[in-house]
Amino acid sequence: MSRTGQKAGDPPPTYRRGPLKAAWYWLSSVALWTAFKLLYRLRIEGQANVPLEGPVVLLANHTSHFDPAIIGGATRRQLSALARDTLFVGPFGWLIRSYDAVPVDREGASLAGVRATLKRLKQGGAVLLFPEGTRSADGELQAFKPGFVALVRRSGATIVPVGIAGAHEAWPKHRSRARLGERIAVVYGAPLSSEQAGDCDDSRLVELSRQRVEEALDAARRLGGGG
Repeated sequence: MSRTGQKAGDPPPTYRRGPLKAAWYWLSSVALWTAFKLLYRLRIEGQANVPLEGPVVLLANHTSHFDPAIIGGATRRQLSALARDTLFVGPFGWLIRSYDAVPVDREGASLAGVRATLKRLKQGGAVLLFPEGTRSADGELQAFKPGFVALVRRSGATIVPVGIAGAHEAWPKHRSRARLGERIAVVYGAPLSSEQAGDCDDSRLVELSRQRVEEALDAARRLGGGG
C-alpha cells in the first residue's frame, strides 16, 4: 500500500467536480482558449504530457495576471489553483470559488491552504502552482520556493512542468492593463513521476523541477511566445 493509502494495482483516484461546476469549467475554458487564440495567437504544445487520471501538480513560471486563465483554458485536466485569501471577496471571489481555487495567505504559507491543497491532491485532483511565489517583474524565471515538495511527496503526485511565454509582454506586472497583439505560447514538459521524485532529496527535486520549467519556458519561446 502506498503512502496515500492506495493499494498496489488499484487505479489512481481522480477528483471529479459536480456536474454543474464541471460544465461551467469546460464552457469557460473553451471561451478562454478561443479568446486567447484570437487575441494573442495562442499556441500550445505537449498537452498529452498531463496525465488524465490521478494526482498531478503543474508547476509553471509566473509573469502575468493572465497565467492562471491561459493555463487553465489550455490544460486537458480541470485544475485547482492557489489564490491570495484577500481575493476571495465580492464577485471575483465568487468567480474563483467556482473554479475550486484554494485560498492562501500573502506568503503562500497558510496551514489551512496547504491542508486544502493536499486534500485535493489525495482525492486525485490536478493543482496548478507557481513555485516562484509571485509574478516575475522582468519575465525571467526566479528562484523556486520549496513548499511544493511536501505536497508532491505526501500525495504521490506527478509533476508536470509548464512554460508560458508572451504573457509577460501582454500583461506585465507593472501595467494596469493588458496589451493586444502579443503572441503567447504554452508548453507542457515531460512529467516527473512520484517514483522519480522519490529518488531525489528535497533540494535536488527543487533544482530539477526548476530546470524542467526553464526548459519548457525556452520551448514556449521557440514556439513563438513573446516573439
